Amino acid sequence: MDISLKDRMLGGLWGAIVGDALGVPVEFKDREERKKDPVTDMRGYGTFSQPPGTWSDDSSLLLCTAESLIDGFNVARMGELFVRWFIKGYWTPHGIAFDIGNSTMSAIRRMMNGTAPETAGGESEHDNGNGSLMRILPVAVYCVRSSPSEVIDYAHRASALTHRHYIAQAACAFYCIMAKALLQGANPHGAYELTSYVIQSYYDKMLFRSELPFSHFSRLFSGAIDTLPENEIGSDGFVVHTLEAGVWCLLNSGSYKEAVLRAVNLGEDTDTTAIVTGGLAGICYGYDAIPQEWIDKIVRKDDIKKLFERFIEAVNGSLRIPKP
Repeated sequence: MDISLKDRMLGGLWGAIVGDALGVPVEFKDREERKKDPVTDMRGYGTFSQPPGTWSDDSSLLLCTAESLIDGFNVARMGELFVRWFIKGYWTPHGIAFDIGNSTMSAIRRMMNGTAPETAGGESEHDNGNGSLMRILPVAVYCVRSSPSEVIDYAHRASALTHRHYIAQAACAFYCIMAKALLQGANPHGAYELTSYVIQSYYDKMLFRSELPFSHFSRLFSGAIDTLPENEIGSDGFVVHTLEAGVWCLLNSGSYKEAVLRAVNLGEDTDTTAIVTGGLAGICYGYDAIPQEWIDKIVRKDDIKKLFERFIEAVNGSLRIPKP
């Protein structure tokens, strides 16, 4: 089945939002609870007492990122929208931000106090949560015509606004390269293998190669992450675990619905695991593969639709490879 580039872009963006909304009601519940009561449809209330279709900070920051890229890659604009989200509830489902990660909150407060956006993110070992990975997908869409080195550079810079440690940056780079491969029509296993090769080759040439703890990525670089049993896949907030889970869910599923429900039912950080998985699966299977009844329940659906149309029109209207 042929899927157009626009449908893959829309599939990824909507797939991410829907995944987030599926995960919000059961966030922080463990895997054993999910086995007893698996998520099979869009629920409401639960952890945050929000109505069905409510998305979290993950989608809010993804939407801010997409809007910031409409007129080009500009970290100052991106940071400005993050601050508006934090203090004014911009791009929130119900007018107020909730479920904000500590690293993201600290970085935004630094921006509010005058720190330049690209140096605002924490860079310690403790700043490797999944708060930049959850919002990075629009960067991959924006860079669909870019070279691998440009994609990686943009991913690093966008991550740095809230998560500047090189583990978080490398995780975002891996995700963006894999999303780009899927956007260009690669199948899941082909995209995964290509991404592992590209990322390892890129960092082999970098001066900080000796500093980067590649042991954290060894399971992904093995080319066999999909062969691991579910009990070896983490679903907590560590960025590498979230990336592994997203790739694992995609490779062990045959549809958007199967992939995203598999992600949610891993438990724990359900919204972020599902937004990461949903982005990849939505690109892979296209917009039409997402259950329409799930999209229809998404809060502020019409506002999101308008933003995504503007964003994709801007990306597809570009006649040149984007530059910094």
